Amino acid sequence: MENNDILVRLRYALDIKNKEMVEIFKLGGIEISKEDVLKLLTKSKDHFDNEYEDDIEDDDNQIKCNNKTLEAFLNGLITFKRGPQEPKPGQPVAPPSTSGSTESVNNMLLKKVKIALALTSEDMIDILEEARVAITKSELSAILRKEGHRNYKECGDKFARNFLKGLAIKYRG
Repeated sequence: MENNDILVRLRYALDIKNKEMVEIFKLGGIEISKEDVLKLLTKSKDHFDNEYEDDIEDDDNQIKCNNKTLEAFLNGLITFKRGPQEPKPGQPVAPPSTSGSTESVNNMLLKKVKIALALTSEDMIDILEEARVAITKSELSAILRKEGHRNYKECGDKFARNFLKGLAIKYRG
């Protein structure tokens, strides 16, 4: 699943307006205009059949969303939904991390949406059940673990897609 598709689905599921998208990106550390947000939310030409590929010109109306941009958006979503984190006494103020880690985009999506919406594991299991996906608490825990942990499991596109579908059903449905 492409990062642009993740943005589109997340925006729909949480009913985020264009103006709020600009604010969320700003909270995540990226200055972006409303026009650029619309370009990020444009479907790519990959969604068309290959036989018509010659008829489609290069589209300047789309901006590809890289992992760093998506991570900045998710960090901004956490701040937007929960407010800025208060620094603990004696701890230096750290900017939001846009480390560009090698972690799976889907795992990062699940972790950060869980934090942003203050979801418990039971809430996430209920959301997945809305999309007709059965998962145990230990399987979900493996997906939410840090990469490199012995029980870490990479989250597939189908699972992430169903999670976003379940979010849409819960919040819009």
